[in-house]
Amino acid sequence: MTRILNIELRRSAALGTALVLFVTGVVLLATDRAIFTTGWIQLAMTQRLYLAVLWPLALAAGAWQASREHRSKVAELFTSTPRPQAHRVLPTLIAMAVAVLSGYLAMGVAGGLWIINTAEYLPIAALATTAVGVLALIAAVWFGLAIGRLLPWRVTAPALGIAGMGLLLLIPGATRPRGWLALVFSPIYEMNLPGPYTTVPGRAGAAQTLWLAALAVTALVLLASGGWRTRVAALLPVALGAALAIMVMPHQNRYVIDAIDPVARELVCTEDEPRVCVSRVHSGLLTEVTAPAREGLAVLAKLPDAPTTVHEDTTVYFPDNFPPRRADAVLLNVEAGDDAHLADRTEVRVEVVAGAFASPPDCELGVDPADRMAAAHWLIGSEPAKAGADSDPADGTRAVQLWNDLRRLPADKAKALVVALRQAAVNCTADSGLFPKNTP
Repeated sequence: MTRILNIELRRSAALGTALVLFVTGVVLLATDRAIFTTGWIQLAMTQRLYLAVLWPLALAAGAWQASREHRSKVAELFTSTPRPQAHRVLPTLIAMAVAVLSGYLAMGVAGGLWIINTAEYLPIAALATTAVGVLALIAAVWFGLAIGRLLPWRVTAPALGIAGMGLLLLIPGATRPRGWLALVFSPIYEMNLPGPYTTVPGRAGAAQTLWLAALAVTALVLLASGGWRTRVAALLPVALGAALAIMVMPHQNRYVIDAIDPVARELVCTEDEPRVCVSRVHSGLLTEVTAPAREGLAVLAKLPDAPTTVHEDTTVYFPDNFPPRRADAVLLNVEAGDDAHLADRTEVRVEVVAGAFASPPDCELGVDPADRMAAAHWLIGSEPAKAGADSDPADGTRAVQLWNDLRRLPADKAKALVVALRQAAVNCTADSGLFPKNTP
């Protein structure tokens, strides 16, 4: 058996399939690395998203491999041998399964090389999500083998690949408004643009596993079938698997999109003072954040009752979930860039200082971004526009004007206005900005 399997691995479409999946997957990952550079679960979900391309390729590869005997015109010869069909196709099944497994995991390893130095949090959900992706490809290549055996034509492989991609793209629309149903049958659904604290709940993975395993079993039965009765019986596993998967999957739309990993949001802090804390998913970036964050705290020390710690802003939307606000802590947005390191290393100090003037999200009278940046840069002593004051050009222009207005005032009066803005931000009373109407 081992010798036959080695021959199949060398002479079948297995090696080519693994190589195509690997190269295609790496190219797809390289197109936008920022999607997955936050951590391992983001990489696993991005791989699952790219099954939109890899899954049809696996289908087509299986169909192409199954038509080998027909293309070589030896199908009748092999059919006349006394060995059962199941025995003859077993080495091919294993070889193609190893091929898609190797290609998919090698793709993941290539993606992991980008983030291995900074991604320190590896949740079990990342491994489970990857395992479901592997199962999806095995089911696809085996199903392709089954269809290719039934329809051993040259056109079958490309047609099946196109049909597979069309099916994945049509599932969300066909199941609307029941998004949870699309999550059962599509391995790519809700895997796009994962946030830093995203996870894939275990029940979603279990339901998808049941469906994909049933699809694989159906493919095995079709491959081993010798007549129409067996082929009709092959529908039973897939029907049973679909029913079980529907029962296991919670009937809740946005089930994965709204799922949050509380462990990923836990804070990891420096041991020395002043304390700088980031979420566990960004713990590999703590050393990069610490120095500029402390520089920002040093600037804020000019204010009375100034903040003394920096915490990552772990705010989550849909559903809304905000970190607790403390007057002695500044919330900082931490984001990984394309290289998996801190995206805005030069702006951390500015963001920490500006964060001291940020109002809680439930404030009705919050501080305007332009006022916040003008006050921050007055403390720092640099012009907002030169430091990249704001992504909104209008806010940046107004921040420069306010900063110039502060500079024209006596230092003690300007400081009083900045201190008042800080208090207004903390107390949610920032109705007039830096310059109240009664300011001379």
